[in-house]
Amino acid sequence: MERKKLLGEERRTKLLHLLQTSTEPVTGSELSQITNVSRQVIVGDITLLKARKEPIIATSQGYLYLQTGSTQNPERIIACQHDPSRTQEELYLLVDIGITVKDVKIEHPVYGDLTASIMVSSRKEVQQFLSRVTATNASFLSELTSGIHLHTLSATSEELLDEAECALRDAGILVD
Repeated sequence: MERKKLLGEERRTKLLHLLQTSTEPVTGSELSQITNVSRQVIVGDITLLKARKEPIIATSQGYLYLQTGSTQNPERIIACQHDPSRTQEELYLLVDIGITVKDVKIEHPVYGDLTASIMVSSRKEVQQFLSRVTATNASFLSELTSGIHLHTLSATSEELLDEAECALRDAGILVD
C-alpha cells in the first residue's frame, strides 16, 4: 500500500508535532520518509516554521525543537584557538566533563558573525559530527579565522563550566 503524501499545512503540523515530542534530533531524511515528500520540501517547511517563530534549530544530528522551560542549564561562551587536527580533542575534553557544546561562532571579516549549531554532548555525537564533516569534505568555521572561535557551552552546574574552562586552559586551547 502506498503511503499518503501529506500536503502543506497538514504536513507542517505533523512536522511540528514530531519535533516537539522527540527527545533527540530528527534528520530531514527521516522527516521526509514519514511525510512522504522530498528532503527539499522538508527544508522549506522548516524554514516556514522558523519564520513563525517556532524554536527549531538545525544541528549536525538533525532538527531539534528547543523546549522552553524554567529548568534551563547554565551557559557560558568561551573563546578557543587551535588547528583543525585538535577539534576532536577539544570536543571530547568538553563532553567527557558533562558539557553540551551548543554551537561554534566566528567573526568573519566580510560576513560578520557566523554561528553554526553543533549540539554535541557525548563522544558518539562528536564522532557523528566529525564523520559528517569528513564525508562532506567540509571545512571547520575556525579555519576561516586562524583557528579562533567561540563556543556556547551548557552544563548542569557552573562548577562543570569552570572545570571545562580549566581543562581547555591546561590543553592550551582556551583563549583568555
